[in-house]
Amino acid sequence: MLFYRSALPLSRRTLNLTAHTIRTHRARTGSRWRRLDPAQQALLVLAHLHKGEPFAQVAAGFGVGTATAWRYVRETTALLAEQAPTLDQGLRRARRKGWAYVIVDGTLIACDRVAADRPFYSGKHKRHGMNIQVVAAPDGEPLWTSWSLPGAVHDTRAARVWKIAERIEAAGLLGLGDKGYVGLSEAVFCPFKGRGKPQWKKAANSEHAKLRSPGERTIAQLKQWDVLRRLRCCPQRAGQITRAVLVLQLREAR
Repeated sequence: MLFYRSALPLSRRTLNLTAHTIRTHRARTGSRWRRLDPAQQALLVLAHLHKGEPFAQVAAGFGVGTATAWRYVRETTALLAEQAPTLDQGLRRARRKGWAYVIVDGTLIACDRVAADRPFYSGKHKRHGMNIQVVAAPDGEPLWTSWSLPGAVHDTRAARVWKIAERIEAAGLLGLGDKGYVGLSEAVFCPFKGRGKPQWKKAANSEHAKLRSPGERTIAQLKQWDVLRRLRCCPQRAGQITRAVLVLQLREAR
């Protein structure tokens, strides 16, 4: 196996957050000596999440076994996901910032599945994966990401599962969603559907798309972490990994 020096386009504060999380967990559980110290474990996890490298490769680079790397990543992502804001916390932040609305969007976290696994197949994206709902601020800041549902679940149904519209309304805010959320709730405004629309509806849809575009940028920022481009683990962990990435992305942005 060949080795080479590489770099991560992340700040020191993101590494410090991850290392502090690991160090606190070890102290709380009375963990005994481990092969890597908290800083090195944090760096291993960040390399896996941001670059999407397989466990065997990242383990070899840090001089540990593949199973050890897998345990380190699974442990740390769970600890980080626990720090992710809830939907209510995200909406309260939107209120404190003075925003009048939030953006609701869904994305598919691709995974390796066979054709027989129909619950994971998204007809919209034409691939297998897990449905993740995202609520973003008007400036593109991610406020909340959901846990995962099979890719076959439609965005409207997923939003109902997580009660997104009800919580947005209870927070005194409005939501903007794409055509996949038509019929969800009066609290979530969607574009007009159908062909041959009058000019005023076309203009309204154009303005709606401009206001909604930062939400798409939010998802693109999350997927800069290559682990979210295609999962090589159990698809049920998609929500946990996404929420861990959310915590890291928020720290990186601040």
